[in-house]
Amino acid sequence: MAALIEVDKLSHSYGDKKILNEISLTINKGKVIGLLGPSGAGKTTLVNILTGQLKPKSGTVRISEENLVTGIMMDSFGLYERLKVWVNLKKKKKIYKVSPARIDMLLERAELQKAKKTVVGNLSKGMRNRVNFCRALLKDMDILYLDEPTSGLDPATTDKIHELIEEEKKAGTTIFLTTHNMHEAEKLCDSIILLNEGSIIEQGVPKEICMKYNSENSIVLILKSGEKRTLGNNRESADTLSELMKKEQIAGIHSSEPDLEKVFLHLTGRKLNE
Repeated sequence: MAALIEVDKLSHSYGDKKILNEISLTINKGKVIGLLGPSGAGKTTLVNILTGQLKPKSGTVRISEENLVTGIMMDSFGLYERLKVWVNLKKKKKIYKVSPARIDMLLERAELQKAKKTVVGNLSKGMRNRVNFCRALLKDMDILYLDEPTSGLDPATTDKIHELIEEEKKAGTTIFLTTHNMHEAEKLCDSIILLNEGSIIEQGVPKEICMKYNSENSIVLILKSGEKRTLGNNRESADTLSELMKKEQIAGIHSSEPDLEKVFLHLTGRKLNE
């Protein structure tokens, strides 16, 4: 698998306060990599270093391709509140040398065509996020950094942002997504990095991480009678499970592996959204 960016023992601090502590990770080409951690974990600082906005105190960032085209969608990259949606994108058009047709295509994808003449200051948070997403994609990007792209959004708008992210992945764009939303990470990410107090505490494929910490190793049966029954996930439970299935008494089966929220809580004693 081709590595687009390799980070080795990256550290950063502000005065005596250490923000990142010997971070090592790989961003593979064409994948969605999720960076999960609570507020203050060091996520934004890491993104600022990866995008060249901040120089680390120590460590290295190696980029495998020259002239890497990078898109960034962050809250700190504010839109022009008093200008219309179309004008906001047009200002970047000259820099990226893109056609008006591409702007229209992006607005169409983001379901913003009807709002193209609306002043940004009059838009909802969700619509602003979609405008920001369009602005980050004015040029075909090799890698797209998304910093909490769905924070504070309603479910419908969140789903639309997720659709746009998945479309970009299918187009071959590498995506580095920072979030504290475990469901978002499990849905979108090929691999995730759990960050806590500036250190990586776990990384890998979301499902594999959850299975790794499945210490309970059981299955929960929901019977049609409403009864909930827990069985060990082992050979000894096979006869009981088979008998219930033959009698068509099972309404649902759930395995016991934890989600990313529970894994993070197990490793740190705190929740991802703290």
